[in-house]
Amino acid sequence: QQRDKLRQYQKRLSLGLERERALARQLLRDGKKEKAMLLLKKKRYQEQLLDKTENQISNLERMVQDIEFTQIEMKVIEGLKIGNECLNKMHQVMSIEEVERIIGETQDAVEYQRQIDELLAGSLTEEDEDAILEELNAITQEELELPEVPSEPLPEKIPEVSPIKNRPKPELVAAS
Repeated sequence: QQRDKLRQYQKRLSLGLERERALARQLLRDGKKEKAMLLLKKKRYQEQLLDKTENQISNLERMVQDIEFTQIEMKVIEGLKIGNECLNKMHQVMSIEEVERIIGETQDAVEYQRQIDELLAGSLTEEDEDAILEELNAITQEELELPEVPSEPLPEKIPEVSPIKNRPKPELVAAS
């Protein structure tokens, strides 16, 4: 709001400066040099006020930008604070000892499953292995559906077929 008020003040001063300059010219033409001089001094003072107003506007804009940036920084800090609180709560729920215990249990379960797999793999006989391989081959054959091969034998000689049909004979082309 203050910035807008200063802008309006600047416009009023600018318009006043133009009027006073025109009035000073008129006074000089009329031979009233003293009044013109006084008017130009007043104009000069108002120009200085205009410069000060511009500086104040610049300071206000800089302050507004600083405030906006500080608000953004505050939001970032608040987000970091909330994130830090969440991490602390998660650390309270899961201690290092708890994580080590879970990892140990997981390793035990993997080892137990490996032992079961070894027992199952050892219980298969050679006949079972052969049956498994046959079933694998059967599945593989089902997936590969190749086209059927003709059963009749191939001809001995392939008949010659001219690639160009109805081609005029060379003698007729030369005669025309």
